[in-house]
Amino acid sequence: MERIKLNNGMGIPPIGLGTYTIKPEPCEKAVLFALTHGYDLIDTANIYMNEKAVGRAIAASGRKREELFITSKIWPKDFKKSKITKAVDATLARLGLEYIDLLILHQPAGKFMEAYHALEEEVDKGRVKAIGLSNFYGKDLKRVLNECRIKPVLLTVECHPYGQNKELKRYLDEQGILLQSWFPLGQGDPKLAQEEVFLALAKKYNKSPQQIILKWHVQSGFCVIPGSKTPSHIADNIDLFDFEFTAEEMAQIAALDRNKRYYNFPRWAVRLFMPMIRMNYDKQI
Repeated sequence: MERIKLNNGMGIPPIGLGTYTIKPEPCEKAVLFALTHGYDLIDTANIYMNEKAVGRAIAASGRKREELFITSKIWPKDFKKSKITKAVDATLARLGLEYIDLLILHQPAGKFMEAYHALEEEVDKGRVKAIGLSNFYGKDLKRVLNECRIKPVLLTVECHPYGQNKELKRYLDEQGILLQSWFPLGQGDPKLAQEEVFLALAKKYNKSPQQIILKWHVQSGFCVIPGSKTPSHIADNIDLFDFEFTAEEMAQIAALDRNKRYYNFPRWAVRLFMPMIRMNYDKQI
């Protein structure tokens, strides 16, 4: 599949496998299946507690490292300059990699600008190829863009047809930053998949409603990371490149936007509680 060009010249696949909430054993199997069935992009995070499983699957896949695009995220407990180097060391060790394609600050909490500047130094060293942000909006996002030396290539946020982030997408396009969608199927909301427009398009294109929704993400110019541990679903989720929506069909989907979020953690709570959540990532199996 054709990759999306990032603002640093790298190319990222438009769709990858997300591993949020997947425990180590099924995660390893899911990632191995994905890497041997057309996927190049794998997304994990420190807090997911499955980086070691992802690393084992990468090694078992036999894939060339340069073919893959591996993403992880650093949790706010490590958002200090003195901790970032060790955090990167540990992430690379758990993944079994010499470098990571994209390393993301997971939440706008703690000393995130101090952490961001430390990641810029990791880019200089070549151990991190690109920096991204997760769940940054408004003032926090603008602060990063105003103070950074190396611009983030990507912002990953909740995005789906009920919450399309239209204004944010326009702003990111102006900044040359890619929007990546998590909860791309609306946290599995059955009402979303049963919308009349998705049922009609599924019938027209001989796809499932879920495939229709994922195609909307890709055709909208998003990068999307649906999570699954079921081989048939993993295979279906990437089977999106043999059809295209018309402009009218894209407009019909655009009309579903309700500015809805399923993840509604207040900003003050993110700042207060996220740095307090501490896990021993080295206890991963």
